[in-house]
Amino acid sequence: MVTKDSNILEAARKYPVIGMVFRKYGLGCIGCMVASGESLGEGLAAHGLNPDAIIAEINMLIEEQEKAAK
Repeated sequence: MVTKDSNILEAARKYPVIGMVFRKYGLGCIGCMVASGESLGEGLAAHGLNPDAIIAEINMLIEEQEKAAK
């Protein structure tokens, strides 16, 4: 699972579904150089989005993928 403090690139490498969610919201953060030093919370807030809601969505998708993999 990820939190607002999770580094964007590290989280996206561990959980590729984050890229899908970012694309859904029109974010290109995964390919941005700033992402290597920015947290999910910082990146989402910088784009005027609600970090808590989007991180909850990401964690729900991660949980669904982990259940499906079992």
